Amino acid sequence: MFVIEAYGDRGLRIQLGDSISKETNERIRSLSALLEKENNSGIIEWIPTYTAITIYYDPVQTTYEDLKARMIFLYKGLSDIAIPPAEIITIPVCYGGTYGPDIEHVAAENQLTEKEVIKIHSERDYLIYMMGFAPGFPYLGGMSEKIATPRLASPRTKIPAGSVGIAGSQTGVYPLESPGGWQIIGRTPLNLYDPESETPILLRTGNYVRFKPITEKEYDNIVQEVSRNTYQVIKEFYQGVGR
Repeated sequence: MFVIEAYGDRGLRIQLGDSISKETNERIRSLSALLEKENNSGIIEWIPTYTAITIYYDPVQTTYEDLKARMIFLYKGLSDIAIPPAEIITIPVCYGGTYGPDIEHVAAENQLTEKEVIKIHSERDYLIYMMGFAPGFPYLGGMSEKIATPRLASPRTKIPAGSVGIAGSQTGVYPLESPGGWQIIGRTPLNLYDPESETPILLRTGNYVRFKPITEKEYDNIVQEVSRNTYQVIKEFYQGVGR
């Protein structure tokens, strides 16, 4: 699938699929890689989503028709691009207790124990389909339906940064303190968004996340390491087979 349409008076949307899938995500990653290599005169930014890429441009430097022609040309070479190998980033999570106030509800909703929820949530690798609603927030694919749980009936006005939540069949991590209606099952001591860092956003579309259960003591130790900039985030290349 390849459909281009105008997106407002200075935007262009490229539809690369009609459903959420790894294949569509790979096409989006490939086109993003081509855009990074291009001399992007007039392009302000591009935003990958589940099934499309939205491009914002400066109408003083380029036109919709010219940009559309460039995208068609790039798409023809999509199969030739070698996209960077995906990485798996391990995110330590302290589940339950103060850090995961909704884990008991998630367990009850699915007729499971809290330990079973933790095991199911942390036993697979999650593809990062896109980044949204706040800087560094990952929309992850691949969560088991065994722990799927509806959003809160009344969203909280404040959710701490690092909170790991479930909403329906999705899971994600809040990078900043913000309001939200996801079921919170744990918290990571890592900073998914650090505006003072050379790489402010830890995660990236097309990579994978692996959650690792930790104790409260381990959580506190990692908080100290992160504050001293001595914590080493665990990354490895994705081998093409999830857990």
